[in-house]
Amino acid sequence: MLQSKLSTKGQVIIPKPLRTAHNWQAGQKLQFIDTPDGILVKSDPATFKQTSIEQVAGCLRYKGKPKSIAEMNEAIAKGVMEQSK
Repeated sequence: MLQSKLSTKGQVIIPKPLRTAHNWQAGQKLQFIDTPDGILVKSDPATFKQTSIEQVAGCLRYKGKPKSIAEMNEAIAKGVMEQSK
């Protein structure tokens, strides 16, 4: 269990392993929610950084011929039609 102390100014340091795991940097906006079990700290969903396809494409596991934009649009349209049934 990770612990921190409340400073005389009411500040709490979030332990580095948690900041790293959640990719929280200085200036990150956080929400504090009072629950019956204690205080829940959440990242503010409005502060997530926008990413580009180049930043995330490395996590995609696809082997084969690259798909064209037209093929991708066709697959998206097909998926939308299947979900609306």
